[in-house]
Amino acid sequence: MRKTFCNFKIKIDSKGPLLDVIQTDLGMSGVAASLITSLPVFCMGLFALFSIRLSNRFGIEMSLLIAMSLIFIATLYRGFITDSWSLIITALFSGIGIGLAGPPISGFIKKYFPEKLSVTSIYSVFMVIGASIATSFTVPLFNYFNKSWQIALSIWSILSLAAALLLLPLLITKKTEKVRTKTPSLKITNNRVFLFMMFFGCMAAIFYSITAWLAPFVQSMGMSHAQSGMILTLFTVIQIPVSFFIPFIVAKTGNRKTWLLLCSVAEFIGIVLLLGSFSPWIATIFLGFGAGGLFPLALVIPIEEANTSDEATSLSAQMQFGGFILGATGPLLFGLTLDIFNNYIPALVVILVLIIIMIVIIFKMESKPKITINHY
Repeated sequence: MRKTFCNFKIKIDSKGPLLDVIQTDLGMSGVAASLITSLPVFCMGLFALFSIRLSNRFGIEMSLLIAMSLIFIATLYRGFITDSWSLIITALFSGIGIGLAGPPISGFIKKYFPEKLSVTSIYSVFMVIGASIATSFTVPLFNYFNKSWQIALSIWSILSLAAALLLLPLLITKKTEKVRTKTPSLKITNNRVFLFMMFFGCMAAIFYSITAWLAPFVQSMGMSHAQSGMILTLFTVIQIPVSFFIPFIVAKTGNRKTWLLLCSVAEFIGIVLLLGSFSPWIATIFLGFGAGGLFPLALVIPIEEANTSDEATSLSAQMQFGGFILGATGPLLFGLTLDIFNNYIPALVVILVLIIIMIVIIFKMESKPKITINHY
């Protein structure tokens, strides 16, 4: 299952170092280029709720296999793209696959590791490792295949195939079990769930904006494609130890609020450093620390709040539904601001505002009582 975990972020992160190349080659505007990142994130939210029905009908393991198959087909097809609409369509279908896979992963962890929330640390680390692999090798692959960004992107479909194959043993062992046709769904009875959605939305908007636009931004400062790829590699490599240790510490101490705030402040400092034209390397360290903590802490919320795998899947689906749809506006808003002002500074200010809003939401959601879970 480890490749299943790391597979998701690769689909979005692999495009970062080549975004300006793709944009120039296909004649895409900033908004259109942002769709490559925003559309999958939007679908990750929109189809998160549908994943509940899929999981109820076929089980968690088969749901993940269906999702991996969609991601594999969409990513493989990128090797044959000749126009911007084809690329956007592949982004759409990969987003659907990721959306169907996200909530069942929370249910999977709750099902197989009910008393070990620190397993989320492993989940997070392998997602980050996948992103690191993508950002590190996409540019070399681009150069190796005679400047073909199509092949450089489509080659990552191999990991989707590997993830699907890793699911087969679990499906074989479960084939004699009767698949349930109906499982209880989580009914929202506390507005803290909406705060979770808003927090997840701000976190995702910030993360995917940085992922999509950090490389083009440092290139505008005079860095080469190779250097910008290294910047993104640093961004993801920093997240590896952070993604492992912070959820582990929180699982042991229960001090989630403090770490959420520390990671948010780290992102704030990173953006301020970029605005002040300080070293992008130092700024990236702060951004990587913040993202490395916030993403896994957001993923562990439904696992902590739920009592069963069904509840974890349902709560995760509802949180990701609202959160990813809000998060999809981040890269799009960044690209729109860039088109209007033809300058990265206003776009970075937008991210700064999102971080401030996220900090306010963290204070509010951590002051609310635990969610009341009803089934219907």
